[in-house]
This record gives sequence, C-alpha cells and structure tokens, in this order.
Amino acid sequence: MKNKALALIGLRILVGRARHQASSLSSALGDLGAEVIEIPFIEIRKPRSYKPLDHALQNLDIYDWLILTSVNGVDAVWDRLKKLRLPNSKLARLKIAAIGPATADAIKERGVKVHVVPKEYVAESVVRSLRNRVKGKRVLLARAKVARDVIPQQLRKLGAHVDVVEAYETIIPQSSRKRLNAALKNKARRPHLITFTSSSTVKNFTALLKGGGQRRNLKQLDGILFASIGPVTSDTLRQLGLHVDIEAEQYTIPGLVAAIVSAAIHG
Repeated sequence: MKNKALALIGLRILVGRARHQASSLSSALGDLGAEVIEIPFIEIRKPRSYKPLDHALQNLDIYDWLILTSVNGVDAVWDRLKKLRLPNSKLARLKIAAIGPATADAIKERGVKVHVVPKEYVAESVVRSLRNRVKGKRVLLARAKVARDVIPQQLRKLGAHVDVVEAYETIIPQSSRKRLNAALKNKARRPHLITFTSSSTVKNFTALLKGGGQRRNLKQLDGILFASIGPVTSDTLRQLGLHVDIEAEQYTIPGLVAAIVSAAIHG
C-alpha cells in the first residue's frame, strides 16, 4: 500500500479548471507527488451587459433571499457592489444561500453572513434546504449565463418569485485546443488522469478535442482515467460517452483530491 503523503508520485494529472482557479487543485495534487499539467477547459469572462445585475443590486431591498452558486458569482457581485458604491449593509436584511463551502467562505471573507449551505453541494440540495422558507418570498439568483435551471424552476414551484441575473459568462478557451491535443498525443507527457470540476468543464473538454466526430476523438483518451467532483459532473461525463473512474464523496476540491488519493492507494 502506498504512503498517503506520496500517493500520487508517478501520476501525471491534467487539471482543466479556469486559469485563475486552478492553483488550489494543482497545489494539492502536486504536494502529494503528482506531476500536474494545467490546460484550462473553461474561461470566465464578464457578461455582455451588467445592466440586469446592477439593477438587481440597486434594488436589493425588494428581495428576501440572495443565492450564489459559485465563487465566480461572489466575485462578480462584489465587484459590481464596489463599482456601484453600494456597501455591505445593503445586504443586511437579506438571507444568503451559498451552494458550497468555497462559495460560503468567499462571502464570509467579505464580512457577510451566510444563512444556508446545503448538505450536498448541488442545485437540488439548495432547493431542499430552502423548501419551507421561500413561499411568497422574492429570490435573487446571480449565476453564470448558461447554467442548469433546477434552482429557479423548483423554487418557483414552491411559491417563490425568482429573478435570475447573469453575473458572468463561461466560454471555451480556444487557446487550449492545440495544447490539449498535443498533450494527448505526446507519450512522454500524456496524462494518466484528467479532473473535471463541473459539467461545463466536461462539455468544453469534448468540444476542445480535435478531429472529425466525437467517437473518433474519444480514441485519444484510451487508458486515461477520469475523476469527477460529484454526481452532476459524472452524469455529464456519461451523457457525452465518457466513463467515470473516480467520483468525490464530498463535492469539493478537497473531496476530489481525497477521492483521487484513495483510488491511488487502493487501486
């Protein structure tokens, strides 16, 4: 059995997080001995217009709840609050829900209380956590331009009035296409394992693969293991014809690292 502290020595692991977010995962894997390759599958950029978000932030007094589903959303909201010269006190009467501990920590670092963090860090769990608390309430959901509609749809069914505003946009970093395909073709640099931290990273990864059709592209992946941060990401992998070799039990970056280490030790 491998020593846990050295569990990932000899493994090349491809991290596909957005460039500004890759360091936490890359550092954790590197500290355990892995050789980390960073090729972003996702890029975060500003929305085409901040008008809907700005309008919502300028009218926070009409809302009862604010839901944030990512650190990117937190960053965008507070950037706009600063731009609009709106103090944290504007949030004082709001209840705030964060989809997971990283999002909650990003809010708390800005001096604001988080009232709800669901037990599981997925949209369905956010809905369950708010089930008896939103009937007749006004809810502001700030999120990516393209995202699953589970939260707004289900909360509306529970009687909430939900406004969804775009805080940021995720796009495919085209500069990663050449690097990804070069890494897959180079036997000396080919990853043993690829990590996926969201459904968007899975979809963008398949889009970045070079070639004619998806079936032919996937042959480039023979022998490579896939590690998923949780069940939603795993479902997307399977839907796109990819396999799930490792799935985190806790849907966080530390949870993903722990799952990879466990697989390395026991596999």
